[in-house]
Amino acid sequence: MGSLTTSSRGHYLVQSKAFQAKDIELAPPGPDEVQIAPRSTTLCGSDLHYYTHYRNGSITVREPLCLGHESAGEVLMVGSEVKDRRVGDKVAIECGVPCLECEFCLGERYNLCPKLRFRGSGAAFPHFQGTMQGKINHPARWTHRLPDALTFDDGALLEPLSVACHAVRRAKVVPASSCLVIGAGAVGLLCAAVARFKGCSRIAICDIDKHRVDFALQNGFAQIGLTVERRVATNIEEELANARALARDMGDLIWPDTGPAGRFSIVFECTGVPSCVQTSIYAAKSGGRVMLVGMGTPNHTLPLSEAGAREIDLMPTWRYAYCYEEAMKIMSVVINDSSTPDIRKLITHRFNGLETLSEAFGLAASPQDASGNLVVKVVVNN
Repeated sequence: MGSLTTSSRGHYLVQSKAFQAKDIELAPPGPDEVQIAPRSTTLCGSDLHYYTHYRNGSITVREPLCLGHESAGEVLMVGSEVKDRRVGDKVAIECGVPCLECEFCLGERYNLCPKLRFRGSGAAFPHFQGTMQGKINHPARWTHRLPDALTFDDGALLEPLSVACHAVRRAKVVPASSCLVIGAGAVGLLCAAVARFKGCSRIAICDIDKHRVDFALQNGFAQIGLTVERRVATNIEEELANARALARDMGDLIWPDTGPAGRFSIVFECTGVPSCVQTSIYAAKSGGRVMLVGMGTPNHTLPLSEAGAREIDLMPTWRYAYCYEEAMKIMSVVINDSSTPDIRKLITHRFNGLETLSEAFGLAASPQDASGNLVVKVVVNN
């Protein structure tokens, strides 16, 4: 299944791979809320999974769901108790709303809050409807006012950039680290960009799509890269042999200044594909870390003896906590510093109006547009 919904002239619901517009009545914002008109929403891989398969990893949609969570918008109304937002403010919308009372929230890991509601996700029920709406009411605490220099599109990109900030923070990247990014989609590119921002100068990237690898190299997200050949396996032994071979291929790449890459201090696995997760373990240095960023196949067969014998840490990451301010700082630097990868270039295609959602999702699911141009991020402006 897969379809969508809007509020007060805009609620686009996911139901059967077709977007269905629905008008709903939207009350004024509550005392601690602001009413926002989302102006830019970039499409995420999870949106595509929900739209195409009605699930994302192990999370299944159980009722019609309005998608969208990478968003920024304009404040239209302000609740009676909100003192730090004004009508007309540009804000990025942090779509996860935690309880702020549990051990995880009090321990500054609110991304793990069992009561967290996240817009456009099927994780909580009833679902917290997403941002592909004409306007929404949202807690003011979970909005972030954008500096004048940042656009609505920049604000929408802060959400996936926060995912990368969280992954890089947990990875404990330092300038001396060597990093491998598996998967040169938007999140992989952003992990590379944040690692660069942290001072890491040795970043490798790989993907099955040559155009994505070329994009990463040409725009300074990585120093070396490899287009991965598809290898067929008929059993787990062949799968693991293919994973070892890919890890060797990555290790044979040559850094511009120091010779072969060898194994990597940190591997960011950004696909969720079993063969890539297997490769990440073989590609990591002894004592290194594998960051499990991508969501794909829910269950995997992994070479855990390899990880155990070499004390490789397998570290899942889940969304983010207290990362928006750091993401905003990085985005502000990008605008003024040409030596850093330009994150804004990830937006390669643009659609105007919620009525274009079907077309936008169709393009976002394709590696290239009709003219052969690379598709990385699609934004819908409203």
